[in-house]
Amino acid sequence: MNYETEEAPYRYLVAGVDTQVPLANGNYGTYVNFDNAATTPPFNSVIKDIISFSPWYSSIHRGNGYKSQISSNIFESSRETVLNFVHADSSNDTVIYVKNTTEGINKLSFRLCTGDKKCVVLSTNMEHHSNDLPWRDKYKLDYIELDKQGKLSLKDLEQKLINYNGAVKLVTVSGASNVTGYINPIYEVAKLAHKHNAKILVDGAQLVPHSPVDMKPESSLEHIDFLVFSAHKMYAPFGIGVLIGPKAAFMQGAPDYKGGGTVDLVTHEYVAWNEPPEKEEAGTPNVMGVVALVSAIKTLTSIGMKNIDTYERSLAYYALSSIKNIKDIELYASSEDINNRVSIIPFNIKGMPHSIVSEILSLEAGIAVRTGCFCAHPYVQKLLDVSGEDISNYLRTDKSERPGMIRLSFGLYNSFSEIDYFLRVLKYIINNKQYFLNKYSNHTH
Repeated sequence: MNYETEEAPYRYLVAGVDTQVPLANGNYGTYVNFDNAATTPPFNSVIKDIISFSPWYSSIHRGNGYKSQISSNIFESSRETVLNFVHADSSNDTVIYVKNTTEGINKLSFRLCTGDKKCVVLSTNMEHHSNDLPWRDKYKLDYIELDKQGKLSLKDLEQKLINYNGAVKLVTVSGASNVTGYINPIYEVAKLAHKHNAKILVDGAQLVPHSPVDMKPESSLEHIDFLVFSAHKMYAPFGIGVLIGPKAAFMQGAPDYKGGGTVDLVTHEYVAWNEPPEKEEAGTPNVMGVVALVSAIKTLTSIGMKNIDTYERSLAYYALSSIKNIKDIELYASSEDINNRVSIIPFNIKGMPHSIVSEILSLEAGIAVRTGCFCAHPYVQKLLDVSGEDISNYLRTDKSERPGMIRLSFGLYNSFSEIDYFLRVLKYIINNKQYFLNKYSNHTH
């Protein structure tokens, strides 16, 4: 892959990229953020649009005031912008606004099969907790196996669909893993699910901000029935998330949250619910969050999701090609296949606790990474080959002593020079391992 390109061509679009932070030596350094899989800083355009809209912010839906009408129009027209961004079918699908991906998945878990324990949901062994835990107490949940590299096994998925003989109602998979960055073959999963009369939910939190996503027409076997994602991972951190799915799926039954905005008519004896999406959006909507999301979508679209995908992939390739050759580095995802993953690199340094390494990177160099199990404990335990007995023992130890990884995750504003800086720091830490262990081992994590 050719990574000789303009240095950080989109960096100017993002707020705070040159922020100075204090270092352990008393000096200040430019903050290097390699923790974008957790959350991203805002686009400058998002901040600008929030400020521009602020004087017009008002109540929506039933307000007759001029500002209310403006706010209502912006809120409702935003749904079409979101649908178009992921090529959803506006004649079939609706956009339900939630706080984040987690709430979106939980909301669907209350609607699917109305809690029928005979209803089977297939998740995978690589999911974020948000795409695992909500299903456990409501349905029969089974997990699609992974191969030796930690990638999804389509063969096991197909076999489970056959074995359950039509009982599977939903196959729910991450679009891309927040641990390894592996991109799942969502359209192949969709074809298998639909062949067996099941629907598919894609957790798009790690995919939508980094690669083009097409939900495909309803008539296609590759159609994505449900998609969820969070604005705070796509440069609009103002508390909004999206659940997209067929309007018909939310027509029957009561919403999980009940209250203002969800009803058409109420007496002491009777409740008539609104139609979706209003039925699913209880309380005062997050109009500011919607303004931020639409602004971010416009900026991402103006850059082009394919361009973002290409640039971030070049960053990951550049970093990975060097990291894999550094002594004492343990990688937990394939170092060869960079074409089927987003820009995430999980690793450890032999003989150094992950929590200490992250602290050194932050305090000594101003570099932000994430460590631990990234809310995907079963997946990380598998990749680290942690036994069940060890897991039980870790419940009685300090959290800083538990196994985990260090995760690099790049955004469209990161640069090759930032990676060069990180690599120099990483080598320095390894070459002075004992010094740093002595210095930081007594810190409280």
